[in-house]
Amino acid sequence: MTVAGMPRGPLTGSQAVLSVLISALVGGAAGLILRSRWAMLVAPIVFWTAVEIGRIRLRGPSVDAPHTSAFGLIALLSGRGVHMLLSVVPMTLAAAYGAARTRKSRPRGMPARLRQIVVAVLSIGTLALTAAAALPPSTPARAGGVAQLTTIESDGYGIGVLLRGASPDLPVLLIVPGPPGGSETGAVRRSLAALEQRFIVATMDRRGGGASSSALDARPQLSVDTEVADVLAVADDLRRRFTEDKIVLVGHSGGSIIGVLAVQRHPDRFRAYVGTGQAVDLPETDRIAYADLLAWARRTGRDDLAAQVARRGPPPYRDVYDYEPIMLYQQQVYAQRDAGFVIGVPEYPLLQKAHTLTAILDAWSALYPQMQTIDLRRDVPRLDVPVYFVQGGAEMHSMVDLFAAWYRDLQAPAKQLVTVSGAGHRVMFEEPGQFADVMTKVLDETAPS
Repeated sequence: MTVAGMPRGPLTGSQAVLSVLISALVGGAAGLILRSRWAMLVAPIVFWTAVEIGRIRLRGPSVDAPHTSAFGLIALLSGRGVHMLLSVVPMTLAAAYGAARTRKSRPRGMPARLRQIVVAVLSIGTLALTAAAALPPSTPARAGGVAQLTTIESDGYGIGVLLRGASPDLPVLLIVPGPPGGSETGAVRRSLAALEQRFIVATMDRRGGGASSSALDARPQLSVDTEVADVLAVADDLRRRFTEDKIVLVGHSGGSIIGVLAVQRHPDRFRAYVGTGQAVDLPETDRIAYADLLAWARRTGRDDLAAQVARRGPPPYRDVYDYEPIMLYQQQVYAQRDAGFVIGVPEYPLLQKAHTLTAILDAWSALYPQMQTIDLRRDVPRLDVPVYFVQGGAEMHSMVDLFAAWYRDLQAPAKQLVTVSGAGHRVMFEEPGQFADVMTKVLDETAPS
């Protein structure tokens, strides 16, 4: 069950509890059957061998061979490391208890007492960790309004969505996060609370991340089409749930490409599209970012980094680790503000916090090569809804010119560009007040006649 039902290890609170219980039962049974402390070694080795065999068909940093890099270490600790804590550790402890039950005489003396203390402490720690992992997520209540964490079905899998608004009668705004496997639930609730006065704000977790983690290994496999289908499924559910004919869609960064494609395919479901940190052509963006990183490293005397980047050559690359230098240093290269993910909030249970980056790496590995085939300048020359773009005046150089070219030629019933001075790629979180003002304008200008 652990191999088949949790191929990447426990990702939710219920899976954590199940993993600990089953592992403890297996370990205890091994101790009773083998009647020896050797069960503490044999049972985990057999179990982990089965786990790794079951993972052969999977791809992604959390299940691939360990990689000697910063991202590789994070993937190892939050992937296999967390899995071991919630399976191998309880199995080993239960095997010790099971073996002890078969002994006719109890060992005595300080070494035996010390072993008992260690096992007891580890057992208490495991129970505490399991209890912490099992705590469900929550969101602060809104009197008379909407404040709910829910799951919306797409292709038979659950997509996590946070719903918040001052009244259930407000129009609906759906936000699509940036990275594959990304979740912006915490950042939206913390930074964009002002939007809740004018909208029911629905923030979806992209497939593989946040409360949508179980959908990563769904069938059909993660693709641009399944990502677009997720947006449309969530949009349709929201339209039915709140009796709205059309909703406003916001797409950020990589999620803006998915949002644009959803609007292009089904404009009848959307009142307007709002792009922020708008992406257009990912391979070209990456090539520009590579050149900028190499120049920055040489200019600032980071010779080792410059040599590493130069040896790798320009993108596109085959796996996520080749993109690691670009992702690690782009904030410094482009002098971006630190407006990263917000995970220290009750909307994220413990395991979602632990898997935040690993979820992005796994989903990114599966989806990014497909997204590199998209160029909005070629593929989306027209959108049949009003379009608005909120871009930072200090947006990353790797994205500015590409967006400008697409925006110039894009045909739409109406289009507007708002540039927020001083803000960067995450403008809606860097300047939430100005973003909320733009969204109020969108609401007023697209009101049904």
